[in-house]
Amino acid sequence: MQRRLRYMPQVRNLVQDVRLSAQQLIQPLFVIEGLAEAEDIQGLTGNYRETERSLLERMQSDLDAGISSFLLFGVPAGKKTHAFDGAFTARCIQAIKKRFGSRVFLAVDVCLCSLTTHGHCGILEGDHILNNASVVELANLARIYAEAGADCIAPSDMMDGRIGAIRDILDSCGLDRVLIMSYAAKFHSKFYGPFRLAADSSPRGIGPKDRATYQIDPANMKDALVSACRDEEEGADIIMIKPALPYLDIVRRIADSSLRPLAVYQVSGEYAAIELMGQHGLMDAVGAHREAWTACIRAGSSMIITYGARNWQKILGYV
Repeated sequence: MQRRLRYMPQVRNLVQDVRLSAQQLIQPLFVIEGLAEAEDIQGLTGNYRETERSLLERMQSDLDAGISSFLLFGVPAGKKTHAFDGAFTARCIQAIKKRFGSRVFLAVDVCLCSLTTHGHCGILEGDHILNNASVVELANLARIYAEAGADCIAPSDMMDGRIGAIRDILDSCGLDRVLIMSYAAKFHSKFYGPFRLAADSSPRGIGPKDRATYQIDPANMKDALVSACRDEEEGADIIMIKPALPYLDIVRRIADSSLRPLAVYQVSGEYAAIELMGQHGLMDAVGAHREAWTACIRAGSSMIITYGARNWQKILGYV
């Protein structure tokens, strides 16, 4: 009788196929140039738009709680159309590494959406995003962030060929130890809303109406598989799928075919939906986050980028 294995919690724990730990979690961070004090992010309970000072204090708190892996999003005050210098984010990276050194693993998002006047992820010409010109800018930012001390570059733009270009420029500058975590299968999803508020990265009515011309159509599995395979061949060390729960079939397919470790991003809309239902008494939010993380690892991911990482002890039942 199969139910014999379910009667006692001790036995259920012994026979689990999936085990979760803080070492599998990456906490996103948002740092905003010119911000006077940290701000709550609507929908993302326990997450903040940080000042340069509060960022370091928040990371110290996370580190004390057992989280040592982070994904940084830098949001500069000034917006441009090209020739991005990355100085603000680089300054934050340097401050992080000066304070924490190798005690933290720091991945840094590389995209143009928070830097551009129009909010798109590349160089705009009329209604078209220029792929090759965008790749040049992205590779240059990757170099700047790596030179500042980033352990990992995480390009989220979805331009073709940017992984190869970034790997080439890093290697040519003696930065061959810096990892690349590619947003390889990033879908044109409706689950990004709270993030775009946090990162000031929504399209602003200039150029394409949305990002459908460069992010993956949710109905096109083959595009996701081809993109992941291409990025692996171009030198990505880690392959990321984003969002997480709606695309676990993609996670499983890529896990079965790739030799690279996989990351999934439990994106802002996924996290906020659980939090909001919990606040309205419609769901046990703590248990739902644990269930979602379990599903991600069960599907084949090695790590989870999640806004709940800093609450891992509560979510995994340690407190």
